[in-house]
Amino acid sequence: MSSKPSSQYNALKNEQPALMDAVEALGAAAKQAGPLDARMAHLIQLGAAAAARSEGAVHSHVRRAMDAGASVEEVRHAVMLLTNTIGFPAMVAALSWVDDLLER
Repeated sequence: MSSKPSSQYNALKNEQPALMDAVEALGAAAKQAGPLDARMAHLIQLGAAAAARSEGAVHSHVRRAMDAGASVEEVRHAVMLLTNTIGFPAMVAALSWVDDLLER
């Protein structure tokens, strides 16, 4: 699975390069600020994306988590753990976005 950015992300990067450079630098600094590896960081970000009901971010963090070594089972479990936190319907919606990528 490739972590190639979406066309929307690339369009924004072309339109607003300074803004996107700052966004990317902030993300890199946050990742370097602690002991979590990339796999765990993307699984956490996947949970946050699902809680925010951001389909694009879910897709992004599924790809990136798997590129960092997460298994299909870990990705799906990270979303299923959200059931009591974000509610069953929201969890199922997020799981369907995960499955969108896994079925490709």
